[in-house]
Amino acid sequence: MRLLNKVGNVFCLTEFHDDTVPPYAILSYTWGADDTEVTFEDLIGGTDESKGGYAKIDFCVKQAARDGLQYF
Repeated sequence: MRLLNKVGNVFCLTEFHDDTVPPYAILSYTWGADDTEVTFEDLIGGTDESKGGYAKIDFCVKQAARDGLQYF
């Protein structure tokens, strides 16, 4: 399983195997227009943070932190 976390302003993707998966948050939302949603490449490459989809991911980061979770 691959989970995201955010360290400073950088998104990090961490892969977990077997029973080592930590507690994590799941964000459920509806998809917007293709040009506003954040792709895997956007997250990892740190590109085009002006896309509207980043607001959804930023909400997930903040909610996970409020719930005491590092990963989402």
